[in-house]
Formats: sequence, C-alpha cells, structure tokens
Amino acid sequence: MKVLIIEDEAPAAKKLSRYLHQYNAQTQVLARLESVSAAVDWLLASQAQLDLILMDIHLSDGLALEIMQQVKITKPVIFTTAYDEYAIDAFKLNSISYLLKPITYSALSEALQKL
Repeated sequence: MKVLIIEDEAPAAKKLSRYLHQYNAQTQVLARLESVSAAVDWLLASQAQLDLILMDIHLSDGLALEIMQQVKITKPVIFTTAYDEYAIDAFKLNSISYLLKPITYSALSEALQKL
C-alpha cells in the first residue's frame, strides 16, 4: 500500500507511519507534507501513485479541506484530527474515516480494514 501523510506535527506523522508499518510492513509512505500548498503541488503531480491519503485538518498554512477545493481527490482519505467540527464536511469528500487525536493503533486498524 502506498500512502501520503499530510500532517504538520512531526510526532503525529511518525506515529501514523509506525502504525501503518505495524499494520502492514510493506506499506510505503511516499511523502509527508505539512501544508496545503505542498499537498496541492504533490497531489497534482503524483496522486496516481497513491492508494491512500492520511490527512490532518489543521495544517501550517490553512485547512486541509482547502486542498479539496484545488485538487480533485480520487483516492480514499482517512482524516486524522483533533477537531470534530469538520467531520460532516470531511464525509462529503472521499473520506472513509475520521479519526480523532490522539490516534490509536486500534482506530487506525479499523479504518484500514474498512478500506
């Protein structure tokens, strides 16, 4: 499985990577991006390579939902955030799960099984 992590907090991104590899040792994290602008640029160039996107809502330069306004996301998304108020907006997109921080291995595993 090839995954993109869009997360501006390094510890949270490392934890997600660790959980992904625990779930499936062959998982490849293709990139970790910290901002809306970096995510837009990367997705425009490389989205076809992906199987899954893990995306925080609050990023260093805005809300991740702004990414969806600039790029048509065609891959499944698991949102990982500390904010529950964006859940309805997230499910209107290509979201398969909305995980509230702190993310547990169990919660991520359930979302990955759903995928």
